Amino acid sequence: MERRDRTIERLLRGSSDADFSFTEICTLLRRMGFAERVRGDHHIFTRHGVAEILNLQPRQGKAKPYQVKQVRSVVLKYSLGGGRDAV
Repeated sequence: MERRDRTIERLLRGSSDADFSFTEICTLLRRMGFAERVRGDHHIFTRHGVAEILNLQPRQGKAKPYQVKQVRSVVLKYSLGGGRDAV
């Protein structure tokens, strides 16, 4: 199983939102086709066809749990968790 697949599985399971590293979430979003721009410590992710803008900030190397929930919500809403969309 690929690392991306394990990360998506953990994300969709929703049992460890506080345990995601910031780098792990950013890498996952980039691999799903999101464009990233950085303003200070704000990493802003957008993707064509996705209305939501994801604005993430690290906290001591970890992703903030409420932001992980936002990412999960977008992945579920747009069915980005598998198949060809999750390139």
